[in-house]
Amino acid sequence: MAYAARWIDQSEHSRFNTFLAQHQKGHVLQSWEWGEIKSRTGWVPWRLIVEEDEKIVAAVSILERKIPVVGIPIFYASRGPVLDWRNTALFDFVLVEIRKLARKRGAIFLKVDPDVSSAEKELEQFLVSRGFCSAESGKGFEGVQPKYVFRLDISPDEATLLANMQQKTRYNIRLAQKKGVQIRRGTRADLPEFYRVLKETTERDHFLVRAYSYFEDLYDSLVPVGLGELFIGEFEGKVIAGTLAFVIGDKAWYIYGASSNAHRNVMPNYLIQWEMIRWAKSLGCTLYDFRGVPGHLTEDNPLYGLYRFKKGFNGEYTEFVGEWDLVYRPLVYFLWNHLEPIYSDVVKGIIGKLRRARRG
Repeated sequence: MAYAARWIDQSEHSRFNTFLAQHQKGHVLQSWEWGEIKSRTGWVPWRLIVEEDEKIVAAVSILERKIPVVGIPIFYASRGPVLDWRNTALFDFVLVEIRKLARKRGAIFLKVDPDVSSAEKELEQFLVSRGFCSAESGKGFEGVQPKYVFRLDISPDEATLLANMQQKTRYNIRLAQKKGVQIRRGTRADLPEFYRVLKETTERDHFLVRAYSYFEDLYDSLVPVGLGELFIGEFEGKVIAGTLAFVIGDKAWYIYGASSNAHRNVMPNYLIQWEMIRWAKSLGCTLYDFRGVPGHLTEDNPLYGLYRFKKGFNGEYTEFVGEWDLVYRPLVYFLWNHLEPIYSDVVKGIIGKLRRARRG
């Protein structure tokens, strides 16, 4: 059978998303809406579909961004491409089509970080055989997207899911219920309070937070079309926790979490996760992704508490194959790899100084 490929426009938006929702490897970060969100932060989205007998068999959303100062673009397929990667002929066809666009745009490289476990050694072998090189950074949560996550099969009934959790996790869920913590679906009017609590969280845990407008964009782009949901945790009439979840097809992801410095003893974070799991089940989801945790950490690591919290829900600790770059312009890529970390460190240093100055 012959494959046919084309870069699509808004007229095939719904068809593109439907394929992602139905595919085993479909991911919300490949959705049409995600490309639109990123387009408002300096990226240019390109969407490719590959058909066989007029049926879509592969799809990818490519994000293009120009490197600061020099203005040369890079390509990034976040959690893509979406296809049966074992079909190497199809994968090769997709890579050829992306390369054609890369030539036209002058792209330095294509970065991919497939939603595939590191246990799938055949994929790594395939990527190497096609000229990809590992692009592991070893920083933070190990990449642009987390390399290590906890994933929970939520197809069992609620009683079984609770029984499978660690005893302390079950206890804290019930404690929050007993203390009167209330979890509800948030509305757009709740965004300011969610962001307030999120800023408390980031200041307490010493990490950066995006501007409020970004979360407005996330809500407006994803929640009304059923690709996201905001959850609010309240205690004694006050917002003390909030989360933002993404969903597509039968998969849901916990993306952002916030908890107030006040009333942490009533354990809202445990109950809000349980209510998100219940929400995902109500949509027919079978997979709940707790997202990033650090890799290979010990109990003395400052982030071990995050690992222990997510582990308590009995998810499977999953390591992905990580980031891989297919280089189109080797010399420029060499310069990028050596200069980009310096640029990032300088920018982060400036942002940190500005924030400390505002607080001081």
